[in-house]
Amino acid sequence: MKTTMTLGGLLLGSVAVLLGQFQANAVPGDGGDGGTASAGPDVIVGAIPDVQKYGGVTSGGVTTMAYAFGTTSCNIGTVNLEWYASPSNQHPFIPINMYRIKDGRIEQIGMSWGKHGFCALQQNLCGTCTPAGGGCPPLLGIGCSDPYTAGLNGSQGGLGWRKEVNAATGAFPGNFNSGAPGAQATIGRRLQVPANDLNPSLNPGAVYLAEGQYIHPDDSASGNDNNNASWRQFNVGGLTSGAYTLSLTGSTKQQQPAIQAWKTFVPTVSMVNVDVPDDGRLILGYNVTDNGDGTWRYTYAIQNLNSDRSGQSFSVPVPEGVTVSNIGFKDVHYHSGDPFSGTDWATSNADGMLTWSSETFAQNANGNALRFATMYTFWFDADSAPAETAQNGAIGLFKPGAAGAPNSMTVSLSAPAAIDNGVPGDFDGDGVVGGADLSILLSAWGTAGGDLNGSGTTDGADMAILLSNWG
Repeated sequence: MKTTMTLGGLLLGSVAVLLGQFQANAVPGDGGDGGTASAGPDVIVGAIPDVQKYGGVTSGGVTTMAYAFGTTSCNIGTVNLEWYASPSNQHPFIPINMYRIKDGRIEQIGMSWGKHGFCALQQNLCGTCTPAGGGCPPLLGIGCSDPYTAGLNGSQGGLGWRKEVNAATGAFPGNFNSGAPGAQATIGRRLQVPANDLNPSLNPGAVYLAEGQYIHPDDSASGNDNNNASWRQFNVGGLTSGAYTLSLTGSTKQQQPAIQAWKTFVPTVSMVNVDVPDDGRLILGYNVTDNGDGTWRYTYAIQNLNSDRSGQSFSVPVPEGVTVSNIGFKDVHYHSGDPFSGTDWATSNADGMLTWSSETFAQNANGNALRFATMYTFWFDADSAPAETAQNGAIGLFKPGAAGAPNSMTVSLSAPAAIDNGVPGDFDGDGVVGGADLSILLSAWGTAGGDLNGSGTTDGADMAILLSNWG
């Protein structure tokens, strides 16, 4: 969690507000301390100022387009932030992502490799700057900002693959890209997105988002790494020179990962932070809509902000007798030699839980885990309205933790209610509570599948309800 100071000393937050430059909003659960100064170094994305397109490449009938977005960093901390060029690893790693909100659902549609920083200008986007040196020194001063243009963030030689980075600690090799393949002309290593995901005629009414994030070992060590991502909206224009023209609009939403934009544009969305012990943060967003035909659409998105252990599975409680349909899953395409699998997560519906899952770490260390700076989206329809109380879902973790560390994280969410057929405990719907119903309850023990009292878990209290209606 961030450690915040009062106004003594730096006065960064107040100065920025007076200048009208600091539009920061805290990530939920971070104490609402958006623009205040943080103890130690604290790098954020202060602005996403520009965009550059590079064209498209068609292979196998699919056209992939390449872009880059600029990122201006700000050190809102109380200590200079190290910015030494490779072979040092004391500099930021900067992944850039692209998202789309369409028909009420947010999905990640593109990602880049990460830009490796090399020196920092000493500008004042986010308030009063105390320079760490003249020119472009290897430190970002207190209160200072440093602009990386889209052209710089799109320079292929400075982009490193994600597989080398531990986002929870901020660690990565100084001599990055050891063993990496060369960059493909036009699109290699840059932010890649399928053309169809941008095509205006195929995506009417869609909202598009660019997101930048800074990962730094000193920032992480200071506990200031949960505010490092910011987003900005952009519009999609005409097709020229092999790619759609993009234009930024609105202001940069500082210290907000892109999943926060989902709630901005769909206010009924709820958000939950999931902090993995001794690791990093995942953020769950969810929304339920009435389809108007006796079914409800349940939509969930999980953004891995900086967890190295990563996500391996996601489970939502679905009580016995509830029918689910239209089950969906959306990940994002790794590219340019990053070795991670692109296999979609498998789906199962058993023991009162609907579960999406990838291979385990033991099965494939390069399996399609939900890694840092990445969002996966899940959805289904059900013939049951959401339960009146929050239910317990679960996010399974991919990489093993230390001895005694949890292998999954319980998360509160909205899920279908048990279908009320007038006889509590009549799970099979035959009008009589009997042995078959008892078997169903026992098979759901410890999950939400046989929950009769709204606690979210099947236990002895539910057994008592069932037995009181026996026969």
